[in-house]
Amino acid sequence: MLIAELLIFYSCIIDVEGIYTYKYLIPLQVQNKQKYMPRWNNAKVIDVQDWTKEHRRIFLEVDPNIDLAFVPGQFITFDLPIGEKRLERWRSYSIANQLENNIIELCIVKVPNGRASKYLFEHINIGEELVFKGPSGTFILPQDHSLNLVLICTGTGVAPFRSMINHIFSTQIPFPKIDLIFGTKYKKSILYKEEFDALCSIHDNFNYHVALSREPYLGYQGYVHELYEKLPTIENTLYMLCGWQYMIDEAVQNLTQNQGIDRSKVVYELYG
Repeated sequence: MLIAELLIFYSCIIDVEGIYTYKYLIPLQVQNKQKYMPRWNNAKVIDVQDWTKEHRRIFLEVDPNIDLAFVPGQFITFDLPIGEKRLERWRSYSIANQLENNIIELCIVKVPNGRASKYLFEHINIGEELVFKGPSGTFILPQDHSLNLVLICTGTGVAPFRSMINHIFSTQIPFPKIDLIFGTKYKKSILYKEEFDALCSIHDNFNYHVALSREPYLGYQGYVHELYEKLPTIENTLYMLCGWQYMIDEAVQNLTQNQGIDRSKVVYELYG
């Protein structure tokens, strides 16, 4: 992944195979934590779990003496042995957990003709070490805890939201209302379903919505757009989007032009 810091306070992140683009104010605590971070580290693969033929979870262990200074929502960047040039080797993936005990969980999708995902699906083994840098990124929770959150994602775009949501509830951050809207094609590809269902049963301020485009689910079949459009428009709401470009483009247009949401209240991280 090629990271281009375009301005002091804003960043634009571009990935060849399909990871992130994000533009938002970088809080000072993120700048300070990352200022002294070692550039590259090693991480050992300690477990691999396949959800489907296209989705897998990879668990990595990092030396506990290394301070990763992680903020939920951030990503790490690998230097993989899949090419000679930097742009061919670097790939970035969101961290899907809270990074307890320096254990990193990643949620990976197999991209057609993607060299990085092919490597991570077909060539890594438990015990192998991967070279990475980070965590990095500015797609994180707002400091204003009076905001309502609408988190909209497709596929593995749920990964940064999972780390954020678990952090919110484990540290009791008092966001008034949180709606997670997840979209994918088939029921078999609903990621972390049982976990989010359980959170709904525990926390009254958390709602979980699923949109399947290829089969019905709980009486609905379609895309994420119809679901967030049905939510009541509440002032003081931040809309956070993570997924493929076509979803992001349509959602930003719908929210800002059709629903009249102020553009400053719509932030995103782009896959692809």
